[in-house]
Amino acid sequence: MKGRASLPGADELFRVTSIEKGRGRGAKQPAEEAPRRDGEPAERVPSGRQRHDEKVTFYCTADELIDLENARILLRREHGVAVDRGRIVREALAQVLSELERDGAEAPLVKRLTR
Repeated sequence: MKGRASLPGADELFRVTSIEKGRGRGAKQPAEEAPRRDGEPAERVPSGRQRHDEKVTFYCTADELIDLENARILLRREHGVAVDRGRIVREALAQVLSELERDGAEAPLVKRLTR
């Protein structure tokens, strides 16, 4: 019996398991476009459940993290929606950016940031 276990290498752990028509690792996904009506900006569509190539780190307070986790639990318990915190953040980001594009200076984000 060997003294060490044989472990897979990084190439085996992080291999591409599926390739869409000419797309490999690192290929950009086309942005989903929503139709525009009467010159209004299109509603942003969050990326949802897919592999994400980019990562952003932000800092929050313990209370904000608890609020986010409570929202995740509430969505599951009362609405039957099982999502992770990242999905909630991506949905919120899409909503806020849509409002900013649509409403400009009247957007809630602008109002909150200029208080």
